[in-house]
Amino acid sequence: MSVLEIEREGGVMVLRINRPDRMGALNTELRLALADAWCEFRDSKDLEVAIYTGTGRAFCAGEDMKESLERGSAGSSALAQGKENPYDLRTLEKPVIAAVNGFAMGGGFMQVERADLRVAVRGAVFESSEAKRWLLGGYDHGVKGNLPHTVATELAFAFRFTAERLHQVGFLNRVVEPEALMPTAHEMAAHLLTLPPASRVNTTVLMRAMRGSVSEELEDLAARLKEHGAKEDLMESRKAFAEKRPPRWKGWNNPEDRYRTPKLKSR
Repeated sequence: MSVLEIEREGGVMVLRINRPDRMGALNTELRLALADAWCEFRDSKDLEVAIYTGTGRAFCAGEDMKESLERGSAGSSALAQGKENPYDLRTLEKPVIAAVNGFAMGGGFMQVERADLRVAVRGAVFESSEAKRWLLGGYDHGVKGNLPHTVATELAFAFRFTAERLHQVGFLNRVVEPEALMPTAHEMAAHLLTLPPASRVNTTVLMRAMRGSVSEELEDLAARLKEHGAKEDLMESRKAFAEKRPPRWKGWNNPEDRYRTPKLKSR
């Protein structure tokens, strides 16, 4: 069974994550398959719009923590395997529609976030999980999504959101019944294909360029904050998840570091 199912028809490529037993978790095999598929989509002269979806009750649960524990290190990337993924790098010049069939957590949330248009089933659950798994929460998602600061803060602290709530705050384009998910995504793709090719490409590129981004000064602070804390807690979060127990946090290797939190250099 392939971890990624692909359909190609009428200028549309459908990429369907197919790991329902693991809630679409991003293991190395899937990451490499996605990298190849997105390169094919980028390079194809026939495929102009992509629909990105999942199988079962989840779109994508993010990092495959079972694999991370077996490997002994957090996270995974096809780039580390020498594979380029133009979707993750945001270098595609063709529109992508995320059709979210269920849970979109952590890295799965980020996969949805990178899409140009987003439709989800009612009751789908979303979570930016960085605050649970790393030493810094998902500080940039609200900026990219142009969300109100309080909503962005809630997202950064790994609170869960329903599809209905994210539609209300403008993160999702459509919320539909499960049976309408793929028909709606295909309707959106069909509309895009009616546009002049140059208009479709140029508008995709410009709308992506208009997305919010974090300033260099704040990215520098984020880089320093990612080092502020005991790195052992990264794997402890994954062990606790796998063992279905509360995590036993260390916090800081030196307790005094708790009071040495990095700050903006300009303040």
